[in-house]
Amino acid sequence: MTDLARHAELIELRQLRYFVAAAEHGSFRKAGVALGRSQSAISRSVAELEDQLGASLFHRHTWGISQTFAGQCFLTTARKTIRVVGEGVRDVTAVGRGENGCVRIGIYSSIASGFLTELLRRYGERHRKVQINMIEGAANEHVAAIRHLRLDVAFLAGNREWSECERTQLWSERVFVVLPDYHPLGLCTLFGHRFTVAA
Repeated sequence: MTDLARHAELIELRQLRYFVAAAEHGSFRKAGVALGRSQSAISRSVAELEDQLGASLFHRHTWGISQTFAGQCFLTTARKTIRVVGEGVRDVTAVGRGENGCVRIGIYSSIASGFLTELLRRYGERHRKVQINMIEGAANEHVAAIRHLRLDVAFLAGNREWSECERTQLWSERVFVVLPDYHPLGLCTLFGHRFTVAA
């Protein structure tokens, strides 16, 4: 690795921001006021940057500063670097808040309507940059996928506790039995009986 490459690795974003502010204001003092820093902090940071680059970025005058040719050339790169890093931070922050990216959701077909449909529709409207991938399967498959980070969230029926997983009840639904009028069981004979419902 060359000395220049080693020095470039040591350049801090703060130094670039201070350099750009000084170039835009034509003064270390005015740059310090704009950034809420002291003149000496701006001047010292720019001097360190110049040492690392091996080139003077400013001519220093009694009335202020002016850019050298090297400073003019570096200003474009510094601004671009600050912009790109800022965009990267915004992108990562948006992903971290669930505003960007992809969400892998495990669903169980018997609960994939009603409340869940409305919940996912609203989420999709609020977070248009998020791709929603729904994967249908059984509860044990979804839990295994959650544990192996192949799913981000799963919507399951029932109240079973799953080890190594967090669980929150979002809603409950009433289950209805519908029979024709002439069915031999009749509704009144169903009360008090137990039924098995797949979950």
